[in-house]
Amino acid sequence: MSRSDHPPPMRVGGTAAAELSTIARAARDAEALGFDSLSVGETTHHPFLPLALAAEHTSSIALGTAVAIAFPRSPHIMANLAWDLAGYSGGRFVLGLGTQVKSHNERRFSVPWAPPGPRLADYIACLRAIWESWQHGTRPAYAGEFYQYRLTAPAFNPGPIAHPRIPILISAVTPFTARLAGSIADGAIVPQAVSFRYAREVIRPALLDGAGAAGRDGRGGAREGDARHLQLRGAGYVATGPDERTVATERERVRDELARALVTRAAAGVVRLHAWEARAERMRRLAGRGRWDELSAEVSDEMLDEFCVAGTWEELPAVAAARCAGAVTQL
Repeated sequence: MSRSDHPPPMRVGGTAAAELSTIARAARDAEALGFDSLSVGETTHHPFLPLALAAEHTSSIALGTAVAIAFPRSPHIMANLAWDLAGYSGGRFVLGLGTQVKSHNERRFSVPWAPPGPRLADYIACLRAIWESWQHGTRPAYAGEFYQYRLTAPAFNPGPIAHPRIPILISAVTPFTARLAGSIADGAIVPQAVSFRYAREVIRPALLDGAGAAGRDGRGGAREGDARHLQLRGAGYVATGPDERTVATERERVRDELARALVTRAAAGVVRLHAWEARAERMRRLAGRGRWDELSAEVSDEMLDEFCVAGTWEELPAVAAARCAGAVTQL
């Protein structure tokens, strides 16, 4: 696939809190408003149980995790969760996976740390081997560097489902993780604090490089999972409302969120691309002194424009299409 090929049409996704008491209504509303997908993250609540409720109360919208933390769950546990949701939703489930950082794995989840790239690749290969076994009744014979699936019994096989090809997306914020997503997954999810320029110039090329290195660039004939079907979701913030005054208020909310995100290590690549190192260092010093309320003043309008799609409800579709072109396939 050449980089000049047209990417898939841009889609629009929403997010919802993983609250059992509110997810059903949020999912119904998102579907009624025409959203292509609805995702929940894994922060204060388990992401999978709310998605079961969302599936029960909708019929067409795609549902997924953005993202579920992989390593605290074995591939078999994750395979069961995804299989049940894919079956119950009629094939609408998308499994978004992330690794989290070493400190959270070890000190929050009590999970030993290992190189996350090779481990995640092994994890996904094991997931797919498990699903293949369940769908076709084949003997489990997967043995990787970190994970294995070599034992089962009829009592432990949930059996085939109508839509066994469950899409897997990987959280990506660096060229390495984007290449990994392109080589082994169905695409990538990037955080909001990724500028559209960074997604266009860094993440998307790396995603396609990974696909090409893995022989998934479509040469020799199209096949399921090739680069033409890779998704790139996320990036940026949205500030919208019925009038310009509301949009301006929403832009200031985004400015505050962005300021807090830019002081994290995850934003280092974005900061370097835009040559904002000096400003980011000032912001880190303010944060280190606990002066969080002063961070947003360091985010100029020009900086905010690199991340924020802003416009009234009537203006937003055209603005979003222009800003996201060549950067992401779903905002």
